[in-house]
Amino acid sequence: MQFGARRLALAEGVVAGVLFGTASVFIRFLEGFDASWLVLGRLAVASLFLLSILLVSRRQSALRAVRGNVRKVVVLGALLGTHFVLFTSAVKDTTILNATVLVDTAPMFAAIISTLVFKMKPSRTAATGLATSFVGIVIVGVAEATKTSHNAQGLLGDAEAVLSALVLAFYANYGKELRSRMNPIAAMVPVYAVAGAASAAYGVLTARMLPSSIVQPQIALYILGLGLLPTAVAHTLYFSSLSTLRPFETATFTLFEPVVAAMLGFVLFSEVPLPIFVLGAFLILVGVVLVLGKKGSRSVTDCAPQQAAVS
Repeated sequence: MQFGARRLALAEGVVAGVLFGTASVFIRFLEGFDASWLVLGRLAVASLFLLSILLVSRRQSALRAVRGNVRKVVVLGALLGTHFVLFTSAVKDTTILNATVLVDTAPMFAAIISTLVFKMKPSRTAATGLATSFVGIVIVGVAEATKTSHNAQGLLGDAEAVLSALVLAFYANYGKELRSRMNPIAAMVPVYAVAGAASAAYGVLTARMLPSSIVQPQIALYILGLGLLPTAVAHTLYFSSLSTLRPFETATFTLFEPVVAAMLGFVLFSEVPLPIFVLGAFLILVGVVLVLGKKGSRSVTDCAPQQAAVS
């Protein structure tokens, strides 16, 4: 039964990781929008879509569990809103590949947080996988750096992407307990709502105006796509996988993002990655397999439950 649950969580994570790669493409099509208002738009679409699923399936009663988890919902929403605003800003300030590569340091941050705070240390296999993926990320990042010259704005985008990864790592670790208490769809409706409010507050504080072009059909379609694919579907599946997987394992699915984003960038924008990108992508995928393999899933408490109980 547990093996079946893990396979389901892995399938959820893979779909989420692939769809995450579409986010930067939609953001590229919406370059004229301020990051905070763009995030508000995608989260509004996502929360309304998930709420409609609950209403149609007559499972809106699942939302009652929010009353016992208000603090966790608010914290998760604030973290998620911050992550989305930082990542969206990063895509606008640096290249798509650079932003997606740097945000994919999240699994490493998540593993460190899991180990130091939650005492869930990766096995040697998982640690090897994380290291392998990190080498692949470095290779892809260096390849991208050789193609573009960075100015101050580009460096700012890099910093925003790294901060976005750190926030996502905290989100994955903190969100595991809420996932064990609530249906993922019912949980994400209020989390997306809080995240949207946080992004709107940031827009107000920075005196950014909501663009009037949002009513244009093509723009509305892009925002709809951004709200549905990498948000309502992908991120909800990402959160759902926390039911069985360790936080650093779930965070590992983001490693699919630069590979998918690069493929879409080639098809849609004729952005051709350097040949060395293939090596980097290969190492990233090998690392993902090692982290998510059965041997890579054990933690300190799995390996030595008696010692953990004594300490």
